[in-house]
Amino acid sequence: MEVKVLSSRLVKPAYKAGAPATEHIPLSVFDTVTYQIQMAIIYAFAPPAPSTAAIEKGLAAVLAQYRAFAGQLGESPDGAPAVVLNDRGARLVEASVDADLVDMAPAKPTPALLKLHPDLDAEHQEVVVLQLTRFRCGSLAVGFTSKHVVADGHATSNFLVAWGRATRGLPMGVPPVHHQKDLFKPRSSPARPEHDHRSREYHRPSPTAAAAGHHHGDDGAESNIVIHKAHFTKDFIAGLRARASEGRGRPFSRFETILAHLWRTMTRARDLSPGEATSIRISVDGRHRVGRPAEYFGNLVLWAFPRATAGELLSRPLKHAAQAIHDEVARVDGAYFQSFVDFASSGAAEKEGLAPSAVLKDVVCPDVEVDSWLTFPFYELDFGTGSPSYFMPSYFPTEGMLFLAPSYLGDGSVDAFVPVFRHNLQAFKECCYSME
Repeated sequence: MEVKVLSSRLVKPAYKAGAPATEHIPLSVFDTVTYQIQMAIIYAFAPPAPSTAAIEKGLAAVLAQYRAFAGQLGESPDGAPAVVLNDRGARLVEASVDADLVDMAPAKPTPALLKLHPDLDAEHQEVVVLQLTRFRCGSLAVGFTSKHVVADGHATSNFLVAWGRATRGLPMGVPPVHHQKDLFKPRSSPARPEHDHRSREYHRPSPTAAAAGHHHGDDGAESNIVIHKAHFTKDFIAGLRARASEGRGRPFSRFETILAHLWRTMTRARDLSPGEATSIRISVDGRHRVGRPAEYFGNLVLWAFPRATAGELLSRPLKHAAQAIHDEVARVDGAYFQSFVDFASSGAAEKEGLAPSAVLKDVVCPDVEVDSWLTFPFYELDFGTGSPSYFMPSYFPTEGMLFLAPSYLGDGSVDAFVPVFRHNLQAFKECCYSME
């Protein structure tokens, strides 16, 4: 199915007064250890879809408040990596398809989705690119791609909600709070780091690292991976939570319960040996842990790593997995974040040749990684014709990297986008909706 590109242009911020001078936002220690990847999501709007003119006008308005998304990656005057607020603009691509949306954008991510959002232009170091694709049926797909190093999911969702409000002529809300030099200060006389950051946020690269990323896989792993969408109803989730929380004063959260269930399901579908160790990489938002506002714009995420053997996960009840997740996330508290700042600012990582451990792999088996969008207000993106009919991550065939998102049904159900090997798909389906 052909996507015809009609135009491509830069949308610059529209200031009510004169344009401010160029500024530089230094990258924080949290920006430097995050995934150096593009983050892409797809929105779909049913007819009558908003006009391009209205969307573009709103984009220009919101970029005046979120200048980082109209800037470029570069360096500050002292040579440090930075986001340059030079108002270059965000790229807006218009496209059309002589087909209905349902024919191209299925219920789960497939390679066809890659046609609905362009890649970022590495040459110009643009931070954001958007594609508006109109379909024969009158539907509109909005593809949003941004550089993860500039903003995490929390910050990006704030921008998207503000964009919709600007398009509707409403106040955009509290402006973003950017990183400033010395915002995250190491302690003047830190004790020995309380945590082993060398093996969590960092790792020591080795010639065999690439091969390790293909555990249980082979060359051309992507062609053997499919993305399955598991839909968990509100009732199913309630049953899981009751089962996992039995005898516990405070029930496990929806996130803890679903992730524990998926961790066990992935372990069973992969047919891991009982003694094989498996872990989950869980993003932990540090804003409230370090006293930063919800409007902080950038990356303020570290990770929790619950671990167990396959035998422990499958021989013990769901409660065991949920408790492991709960305990590990709880350990990534304000003191942990400060310990990381101390270590990352010490120069030890550079001296020892360490590299960030958040690297893109084709396969993470026997481990699992999760991106949870359950608390992000993605469905609040409204350009004036109502909320999107659905949204989902773009096609991202990394085996074992899960995305959790609230269902478009808006009834408390959850969609899990789960990349699995083809030969494990049937086993995953057979145990995905079992509470055993």
